[in-house]
Parts: sequence; C-alpha cells; structure tokens
Amino acid sequence: MILAVDVHYKGNCAAIGGVTFAKWSSAGEESTYLSRMTGIKDYMPGAFFRRELPCILHLLSEHSLTPDTIVVDGFVFLDGLTTPGLGKHLFDALGHRVPVVGVAKSRFAAAPEDIKLYRGRSKTPLYVTSVGIPSVEARQCILSMHGRYRIPFMLKMADQVSRMIAPTSGGSLALCCSQN
Repeated sequence: MILAVDVHYKGNCAAIGGVTFAKWSSAGEESTYLSRMTGIKDYMPGAFFRRELPCILHLLSEHSLTPDTIVVDGFVFLDGLTTPGLGKHLFDALGHRVPVVGVAKSRFAAAPEDIKLYRGRSKTPLYVTSVGIPSVEARQCILSMHGRYRIPFMLKMADQVSRMIAPTSGGSLALCCSQN
C-alpha cells in the first residue's frame, strides 16, 4: 500500500489527510484518513519538518497505518542529495523501514535541475526527491501516477481530504481541532 499525505493548517491547528492506494497507477483510492492536531509549531523557513513531521506521525499512529511507501508534499532532500527535508526526517523517524518520495511544487534554492519532473502538458515542473527508493525510480513512479495534470490525482486527493473541514468547504478547522 502507498500512502499520500498532506497537511492543512489554520493557526495552531492542523488537519492531516491521507489517501492509500495499491499501485502507483491506481485511479482510485483504497481508503482515506483524516486526523486533527492542535498545538502546531509556527513555520520556520528551512525547518518545515518541525511543523509537518509530528502531524504525519500522528496520522500514521492514530490510524495504525503501515504503508510500503509514503509520498509527502515537500522535499526529501532540500538540495536533492544530502540536506534533509521533511521526507528524510520522516524516513529517519520510521527507522529507515518505509521509503519516502517527496513531491514539491516549488523549487528550493539549492535544488538541482535533475530532480525536475514534468507531468501532463504542464510547463511548470514538480521536484521529486526520495530516500529508500532510487531517485530515478521515484520520478518514474510519480510520472506514472494517475491524472492528466501536473499534480497526480492521489496527491490532489490527499490535499482535498486535509481541507475537508476547512472553512472554504463549509466546516471550521478551528472548531474541529478543538474536539481533540
């Protein structure tokens, strides 16, 4: 099972969305998961993992998820090779047992050109890094994911799950987070 995960924030609350699917090319999810957390740390440039990592670990723990691979919205390595990002910190937190593929929508300053990936007809690349799976294979996996557009369908779905309780969809993230 592959798990795509994303986190939506409002103040010090977070909604964590997860989508599981069987194969990289799957057109539909196996399951969706939603968790909530409060007491979220403020964003610190260059240390995004400090904010997002506890949220992802909470989702995994709360739903007893044991994926074969995790796809995160962000970098595994900020420079493509050595400077740890969210994905590398997640890989370490999971005892190096679960490969992590990072799909970032924006380029980090130190990111090399060879991590770019173009999907669909988009002229704007994604930036794919990985640990526990060779980078060339990770890029091929993301390229093969279902969806005609730049953002693969399952990643978009994880984002939508994390936003299901956001104010724009009629709910209140702050209210839902206060239920924990």
